Amino acid sequence: MRNLLAVALILLSAPVLAQSSFFELSARTRRFTNGRPSMTRITPDEKTVLFLRATPPSTARSLFAFDTATGETREVLTPEQVVNALGAASTPEEKTRRERMKGAGFSAYELFADGAKLLLSMAGRMYVVERATGKVTELRTGPGVTDPKLSPDGRQLAYVRDYDLHRLDLTTNTERRLTRGGGETKSHGLADYFAMEELARFTGYWWSPDGKSLAYVEVDTSGVEKLSFADIMSPERGANPRPYPRAGTANPKLRLGIVPMTGGRTTWVDWDSEKYPHLSKVTWSGKGPLTLRAQSRRQTEEVLLAVDARTGRTRVLLTEKDDAWINPEPAFPEWLPDGSGFLWGTERNGGPEVELRNADGSLARSLVKPDAGFWDLVRYLPGQDTLYFVGGPTPTERHLYRVVKGGAPTRVTPAGPAMETGRVGDSGGLLVVSAEGPTSLMRTYVLRADGTRVGELPSLAAEPPFQPRFEVRQVGKEGFWTSVVRPRDFKPGVKLPVILEIYGGSFTTNVFQSMAYHLRLQWLADHGFIVVTVDARGTPRRGRAWQRTQKHDFWGTTLEDQATALRALAAEIPEMDLKRVGITGGSHGGYLSAMAAMVKPDFFKAAAAVALVSDWREYSSHVPERHLGLPQEHPEAYERNSLLTHVKQDGPLAKLLLIHGTADDNVHVSHTLRFSDALFRAGRPHEVMLLGGAGHMVTDPAVEERMWERVIRHFRESL
Repeated sequence: MRNLLAVALILLSAPVLAQSSFFELSARTRRFTNGRPSMTRITPDEKTVLFLRATPPSTARSLFAFDTATGETREVLTPEQVVNALGAASTPEEKTRRERMKGAGFSAYELFADGAKLLLSMAGRMYVVERATGKVTELRTGPGVTDPKLSPDGRQLAYVRDYDLHRLDLTTNTERRLTRGGGETKSHGLADYFAMEELARFTGYWWSPDGKSLAYVEVDTSGVEKLSFADIMSPERGANPRPYPRAGTANPKLRLGIVPMTGGRTTWVDWDSEKYPHLSKVTWSGKGPLTLRAQSRRQTEEVLLAVDARTGRTRVLLTEKDDAWINPEPAFPEWLPDGSGFLWGTERNGGPEVELRNADGSLARSLVKPDAGFWDLVRYLPGQDTLYFVGGPTPTERHLYRVVKGGAPTRVTPAGPAMETGRVGDSGGLLVVSAEGPTSLMRTYVLRADGTRVGELPSLAAEPPFQPRFEVRQVGKEGFWTSVVRPRDFKPGVKLPVILEIYGGSFTTNVFQSMAYHLRLQWLADHGFIVVTVDARGTPRRGRAWQRTQKHDFWGTTLEDQATALRALAAEIPEMDLKRVGITGGSHGGYLSAMAAMVKPDFFKAAAAVALVSDWREYSSHVPERHLGLPQEHPEAYERNSLLTHVKQDGPLAKLLLIHGTADDNVHVSHTLRFSDALFRAGRPHEVMLLGGAGHMVTDPAVEERMWERVIRHFRESL
């Protein structure tokens, strides 16, 4: 365990409330999730719900089955049973490997289409398990397998190894290499960085419905600028140059190809990847055609193409345009099984809408209107003309809804604030809903189609040592959604300093009806603060116009809205002392916290900025280009939105603490060092704390605890 490396750290004498047990317990329980059901699957006959679960304190997950007729849960398969079914270990090394497998447990599983067998992943190896007999077969895939997927008929398994696609015949357990020439600068079948980080596309290949071929992406990074990101805490490891396309520089080149299972020549798809370089979705299912959805580099135009899989020729089904940008919609298109049409998501009418489109791309009808609060697609059952989706009456909630024959959405579960996700069985007769709320962590229920409860999947997880004391309010004429966390020993009438926790990006909201989200915020509040979170303009879930205020402007409207919301809240909560306001956040929130320290020090007296972006020209291109345009076309937008532009030698500056992990490969530590250097040269006092070996997300509980203790000391001294 590495110690914290503090640069220019002033040690303060103010005491910090002892709460180390909270961080230790949170880490030991994987943030209170270990022992909760996960990865639920409904069998095709809807008689069983399968799920993974560990038995704390072990984190090794076993497979369980919930019987929908009896409501009983039984353990189906354990890691020990899989290892024992393999027979005696042939070498001491194999014996050691198997012991490690038991400790790791099942990492993932996939249900065969007929429900009779399972594909299990454990400690980097894969196994087929027959549900009826328990027979276990280890697959001869070799090490280093990435993204394994069963063919639709369950007779083959595809995966990526050594940057190339491979196929395993499950009847003979023999392997065939399908592509060649893969390497570090050219991969076949892998999702590129943009796809995973920004477009929510985590795969790079897709089975044909008949299982006779694969569509795959070739990613060529040979023309992309290489940057060497080294962890300064580990100089012996050196720097590893990797492709990193900064704003305005060359992106990876993508091609979509189709390769037969018998191997041989790839048919390349006729797709203008120069005009539409961002491949956000590929779909190939049922009787629908192979389709691809791609965006222009400026992300203001999107095209949906149908592909002739024999020739690679394409035809345009649909084009979307937006003057600001088009949000990626990972759920769409979703083809109907008979190929007669597809579901499509759009914001052209002012909010997220779900449409039913004909096979030629023409509009059939709208299924979910723009004002319905749509978040994500769950399932569409064409035979019943019933659509299930996750949405909410406000951005602070998420519920499972049903739309029948184009009618109004109705909530499937009982009323009350909650954050829900759902699964729907093949015939729509069985639902699995996972839900958390203001006073409870995640629980998973099995329901009938009418909403009646069959039972609950049992959890063995530990509960937190306290319950957050928070409330969600909508304030001001703009109707900002806010959450307010008071200390548990809060005394009415006693003024307290305020900490604003901010993210403020267009990618997510931060005000949730969630107990889990507010646990750490309660820990902060218990040190003598009122902790507030605000969803200002620029955040999603409030319609297109609300979110697009961030076009060419990451901070102006956002920071003004934050201050406006705090003033409106203080008018209702007089204990909020607006003469003592601090601001903190990580990543985009770190950027906004540092900007607030420079441009609004009259309101924000102190700031703690974690993992900030100092100059958007130095960040990976997709996010800044979506919001600010290309730097060659809008240099003024990049200049105004850079922290370095606002560093001045005179004038007020809030008390500023900068924190960054030395191994952060998302926002590299050079961003904070560059900003600190500019402040130093301008003679502006500030503090820097580097987290040795930490990445973009702090996962070491000791580091996380010491970091937040340091933030508390900073705000106590400053406020």
